[in-house]
Formats: sequence, structure tokens, C-alpha cells
Amino acid sequence: MARKSAIPPSYYGEPHKFDPTFRGPVHHRGCTDVLCCVIFVIVILGYIVLGTVAWMHGDPRKVVYPTDSYGQFCGQQGTPNANKAILFYFNILQCANPTVLINLQCPTTQLCVSKCPDRFATYIDMQYNYRRNKSYWEYYKQFCKPGFNNPDKPVSQVLRDEDCPSMIVPSRPFLQRCFPDFITRNGILTVANQTSFKDGHGKIRSVVDLRDAANKVTAMQQGTESGITSLLDAKEVGIKIFEDYASSWFWILIGLVISMLISLIFILLLRFTAGFLFWMVIFGVIAALGYGIWHCYWEYSSLKGKPDSDITISDIGFQTDFRVYLQLSQTWLIFMISLAVIEAIIILVLIFLRNRVRIAIALLKEGSKAIGCIMSTLFYPIITFLLLAICIAYWAVTAVFLASSGDAVYKVMSTLPNCKYTNLTCDPETFSQSNVTKLCPGSQCTFAFYGGESLYHRYIFVLQLCNLLVFLWLVNFTIALGQCTLAGAFASYYWALRKPADIPPCPLASSFGRALRYHTGSLAFGALILSIVQFIRIILEYLDHKLKGAHNAFTRFLLCCLKCCFWCLEHFIKFMNRNAYIMISIYGKNFCASARDAFFLLMRNVMRVAVLDKVTDFLLFLGKLLISGSVGVLAFFFFTRQIPVIQEEVPSLNYYWVPLLTVIFGSYMIAHGFFNVYAMCVDTLFLCFLLDLEKNNGSVSRPYYMGSSLRAILNKKNHKRPEEKKKGRQQKK
Repeated sequence: MARKSAIPPSYYGEPHKFDPTFRGPVHHRGCTDVLCCVIFVIVILGYIVLGTVAWMHGDPRKVVYPTDSYGQFCGQQGTPNANKAILFYFNILQCANPTVLINLQCPTTQLCVSKCPDRFATYIDMQYNYRRNKSYWEYYKQFCKPGFNNPDKPVSQVLRDEDCPSMIVPSRPFLQRCFPDFITRNGILTVANQTSFKDGHGKIRSVVDLRDAANKVTAMQQGTESGITSLLDAKEVGIKIFEDYASSWFWILIGLVISMLISLIFILLLRFTAGFLFWMVIFGVIAALGYGIWHCYWEYSSLKGKPDSDITISDIGFQTDFRVYLQLSQTWLIFMISLAVIEAIIILVLIFLRNRVRIAIALLKEGSKAIGCIMSTLFYPIITFLLLAICIAYWAVTAVFLASSGDAVYKVMSTLPNCKYTNLTCDPETFSQSNVTKLCPGSQCTFAFYGGESLYHRYIFVLQLCNLLVFLWLVNFTIALGQCTLAGAFASYYWALRKPADIPPCPLASSFGRALRYHTGSLAFGALILSIVQFIRIILEYLDHKLKGAHNAFTRFLLCCLKCCFWCLEHFIKFMNRNAYIMISIYGKNFCASARDAFFLLMRNVMRVAVLDKVTDFLLFLGKLLISGSVGVLAFFFFTRQIPVIQEEVPSLNYYWVPLLTVIFGSYMIAHGFFNVYAMCVDTLFLCFLLDLEKNNGSVSRPYYMGSSLRAILNKKNHKRPEEKKKGRQQKK
């Protein structure tokens, strides 16, 4: 007796029954998930209101320009500080106080200046030298309060009233603020070749104290604990990268245009020679990997006997010049092993899944024919790109205006250690008449930060979270609309018995209209589910970033598990949403019903899904790899001046890998955009193919809609009608 299956046939639903009236995507359909559609429209209207309120209260100047102690912007045109774009700290050593990160205020006067100091000096030394040379005062007073011009005022009173800084140190601008000009020589931190300096109060201080204070300021401004020296080094690298982009942008643009043309030609050629091209891609990648393995082995062997080539990568650390790594034998060994592993995986996949690859190539041929019949689908990603650009721009502008919505908050700052009013909120207009100036001589009411106590200001962080969640929802809805539109167009192609004669006119426009008119709610429902999962993932990443320094092993383990689970959940939801949108485009049901039907259909054909779908994705990925790789190789030879014909046209670069990586990444993204249409086509045809196998049997009344190549591979055929047989015999005669 044959063993019964453990899972009954109806466990994943009954196979689709034959419907004689079915001729492709249903035209007579109704609106689905209306409640979610209404909520979605209300949320969009609320999002517009949020952006309007943020625009009314926000001021991007608070983000763009630094603010001095009087609440004035540095560098803003039309103000006295128009030519003073840099913020200067009177005594940056005061910023080393740990309370800086709590109060978000450095307890020293901050002024807008046109340039940073370039020498060590103290007010005492200036006053001494001023009697002999007045140029000392002319230089020093540009760092004093505006209007102060009394170099004979006693030093104690000047420092008490903070009319001038007690000292100045050689500095350079960073983040529009003056920071000490740190230089590390032979492992020793120096400023202007000095390791110590006078603080203006009769003490000798170490340069390390300046570094600690500068680190506190950068942490306060950037929300990071990175050292100022590493940030300044990063700034230098960033400037060089910007210079490389400025001198090579034209050639980068040419490389991206070439990749776009190659992608278009590649897809158009698939219409005629899909099988040949993809086998060429596979063997081309295998040959390229084989050459890469040989080249890496040759480089490894040639470096093996050279001195200093056996140094490990960890020994030299991070280097901005990547050519340093190419002088190490370990680098080429890592490259060789990686390429060998990739080569072995590709060969094993081809050996054990060769029959499935044939079916995948047949689906790709069918997909290329579908795109050839509906060429307008290749340009639909432009619409998606424009809609995504609008969403990103609106989110970014709203986020900036929300972040700058606070009012200027002023607090009492005193040089006296026992002043009880220190850090209390004050009003600069009435501060001079208050008792604070009498009880705490020399105290000032200075700008601290932007904030507020109103209901709106208290919930700005919540509004930022809402801004992020709605942004994710709109982005995922835009992607869902594109997937449903393309699925409807390609389904119209598949369910045309005589291709292309039976394909309805304007299938892409008709599918777009159906998706937007009837299924906005369903698309919004699926997008909302995915957006919530992505939102949770972003929160987990934020918590992981904040808890990096935590020593609680259980917390780190739990956070890692949650991140892994939600990553898997996000990718599963993306896969299910994609197939649900295909079913929506065909049958016009609501999201839950379509997702259930798609899931059951895939589970009834789980082996085909597991192999064919992934093999197709693999082949498409190889196509993207070949396009970006070929353009990348061309860019490498160009930017390294190895093409003699145009060698003189190559711009001078600090890092040749900057434009090279940009071209490779941009080429991959362009190829990815074109192949996304192709992937959606293959996925739609695959689901239609499974429905076709369940609904039809090849008889005269129930013919297969699949192409002849798929029928040949599956040993399926359509029975001809008697009149067709008679006509065929007459043609033979």
C-alpha cells in the first residue's frame, strides 16, 4: 500500500478551478480595503499639515549657521555677522566640564569671528606688549566682544566681565567652529609644535587638556564620542574626495551613461537570444573568476619572497591609499580564497540544478518577449524614481524644519563657582535690571540652545518619529504601486492566447489606472505592514548604536537576536507583498485574500519556487554583475591612465578609487533599476505559469497559455481544434 502524504492536499488550499470566463486580469472589479484607503488619505493630509506647521515654526538657519552667545547667526547675510562665519570660544578649556553634555552649553562666551587665531597669546602678554607695539592689540581685539576697545582695563576686570579671552591658541575651522590645530608628531600631540601653553591665569596647561575640551564640544554638536583629531583627519580626507569629484564628475557621468546604454542593449538582446546571452554571462563570470584566481595567485607568489610583504593588514591599520594594501601578500591571498569559494559555488549550482536552469532560462525568454511587446515598462522606473524623490525631499525638509523649530533659550553663565543662578533660564532684555547681576557680579545671560516649553516643542521628537514612519509608508506605497502596475501589464501579456494579437491596448496605462482606482487601500495596507517592521528595525539600530559601550552581554545578545529576527521578517514580508500584488493585479481581491492565495499557490509548488525563483534571481544578479564589472574595468583602466589614446584627458586625482567606486556603484544601481522591471516580469509570469498548470490541461476547451518553450520542457502540449488540424493538413499538401 502506498504511503499517504503527511500533509493533505487541502492543507494549502484547493488548486484553482478552471473558469471559462477568465481571460487575464479581471476588468470588472470593485474597490478593496476601503478603510485602509481612507486612513491612508487622512494620514497624507495630516502629513501635509505637519509639514506646514514645521515650516511655520522652523528656521533652517539654526541648523546651517552656528549661534553666538547673543543668539545671532554667524555668517548670515544682511547682518553684522555676515563676514563672520566661524564661532570662537573664549576659553575652550571650560568645555571640558562633564556637565557640557548634560546642559548642552559650554560655559564660556562664544563670538562670531571672520578667522581663527593663528598663534599662542594671552591677554596679559598682549597688554604688556601693547605699550611697545599697538599692533598686538589690533590683532587681539578681533577676538574680543564687539565694541570693546580699552586695552588698559585691568586684567582681572576684563576676565571677570569676559570682555576678551584670557588666551588664544592656534586653531583651524571645523564644523564652522574654531578648534585647536592638533598635529601628532612621533606619537606626541602638539599644537603649533608645542605640548604646553599658558592659560592666561598664570598656569601652564597641557595640549591634552585642549583635546579633551574639543572632544566634548564635538560630542555636544555631533552626538558622537569621536576625537577631534580623528574628525579633523576625516575632514581632510573628505576635502580631497570632494576635489576628486569636482575634477572627475564629467567622466563619472559618461561612465553612468555607458552603463545605462549597456543595460538597455542587454535587455533588448534578451528578446532574441536570452538563452545564449545568459549562458555567456555564466561562463563569462566563471572565466573572469578563473582569471582573477590566477592573477591573485601570481601576485601572491611574486610578493611572497619580498621583504615587508608578509606584514598583516591589521598591523598597518586603515590607510586612505589603497595601493598600500596591494603590496601585502595577505591581501592577494584573501582575494584568491574569496574568488575560489565563489567559483566553486557557481559550478556546484550549475551541476546539480542544470535542468531547473533550463526552465529558468525559458521563463527569461518569455519575459524578454513580454518586455519586447510592452516596451513602455522599461521606462516606468522613471515614474517611481520621481515619486520617491518627492517623498525623500519632503521628508528631509520636514525633518530639518522640525529640528529647527525651537526658540532660543538663554541661561545664566557666571565665572563665580558659588553662583546659585548658574544654568537658570533668563531673559537677555531684562537681565541687566535683575538681582542676578548684583548677587553674581560678571554673570551674563547667554544663548544656550534651541528649545521651548510649549506642547509643540515638547513633542518634537514624537513628531520626528511620525515623520519617519509616514515617510517609510509613502516610499513602500510608491514601490508597491509600481510592482502592481507592472504585474498587471505582464499578466495581460501572459493570458493572451495569441501573442501579441490578443494583448489589450495600452496594458501598462490600464494596469496603472486599475491599481490606483481600485486597490489604493490594498497597496497601502501591504506597505503599512512593511513600514512598521522597518520602523522597528531602525529603532533597534538606534538602540544598538547607543548601547555599543554597554558591558551587559545579555542586552547585546537580545538586541542582536531581535535585529536578526526583524531582518528575516522584513525580507519575508517583502517577498509575500510582491506576490500578493501580483494576485491583486490579476484577480482584484483585497490584500489579505490575495496574500493568502499567493502563499497557498507557492506552497503547493514549493520546490519550483525554491529552485526556479532563486535560479532566476541568480541569473539576473550575474547580469548586473557583468554590466557593473565591465564598466568598472573600463573605468579602472581610464582613471589609472592605462588607455594610451585618452591618457591626457584623465584628470589629476588624490584617490583614483573615488570615481572608480562611484562608477561601479552607479552602474550597478542603474542595471538594478532596469533588471527590477525584468525581475517583476519573470515573477509575474512564474505565478501565472503556476496558475496555468492548475487551471488548464492542454485540451481544446482548456488550452495552456504558456509559451511553446515552456510546454516543450514540461512535455505539455495544446490539442488543436479539428478545423485547425484540417487547415494544417491542407498547408502540408
